[in-house]
Amino acid sequence: MTVGRLLRTARETLREAGLRGCILVRDLDTGDELGLDSDVVLPVASLVKVPLALATVDRIERGELDGATPITVAPGRVRTPGPTGLSRFRHPATVAIDDLLYLSVAISDEGASDALFALTPPAEVAAALRRFGVDGISVRHRTRDLTDTPAERFAPDEVHLAHSLAASATTAGQGHPVPQLDVGRANAGSARAFVELLHALWRPSRIPAPVAARVRELMGDNLLRQRLAPDFSSDASRWSSKTGTLLNLRHEVGVVEHADGQAYAVAALSESTVPAAVQPQAEAALAQVARELHDALRATHR
Repeated sequence: MTVGRLLRTARETLREAGLRGCILVRDLDTGDELGLDSDVVLPVASLVKVPLALATVDRIERGELDGATPITVAPGRVRTPGPTGLSRFRHPATVAIDDLLYLSVAISDEGASDALFALTPPAEVAAALRRFGVDGISVRHRTRDLTDTPAERFAPDEVHLAHSLAASATTAGQGHPVPQLDVGRANAGSARAFVELLHALWRPSRIPAPVAARVRELMGDNLLRQRLAPDFSSDASRWSSKTGTLLNLRHEVGVVEHADGQAYAVAALSESTVPAAVQPQAEAALAQVARELHDALRATHR
């Protein structure tokens, strides 16, 4: 199949699932890549926790923070479906910085992430990215904003109304009445920007080797595996990633490392036009297209 036909088929698969997908797959050794709309900037939801982890681990490595320092986290008392971990706790909890990192990345814990943002605010996380030569990712706010959307204001049987608003209200300039979906106000980035970050974490770069190794380890421990993981995990490959989910956004970025030594960065960002919170068909379609692009790229090196 030609590349042009592959990409047309990929777009159709995503369209039938109600998705607009922005995807990039890159061979981390050759730099060869395949993608769809990979430079389009979207709100990134919980993907911001990877830059947060990077900045925090770097501060630990430089001695500005001690990973063993205990931090008391206020109870989140979140009752709506979705948020996990400390966000749902009813009582204060004391957790070491190292363990907050694990909770933030492995289970996407908003409470743990905001405890880390209290130590390293968004502006400092953005500055760390620039220092490491990673451009194109905007870090503007903490993650607690992700649990303050229209979805939290509707009754469970009316959540589809929030998803309908999310899907239909984007302007031509990608503004949005929901701040978390407005690329000018939200944490935002493109598939290409996240692939650049992954490349810098998995191959020698301006990021110190011990820092990159720790972030890779954290992403390898990710427990949210309903999106791309089914298509990229196997006995002969390792999938390390971070998901991002908010209203009509379904994202995942990660690296698949094959037993033969080849490694590919994959960034799959998507917007759904379907007003529903649970969309297994969309999850499957996004993974299918990402895997097809990966397989086509991998085939050129055999």
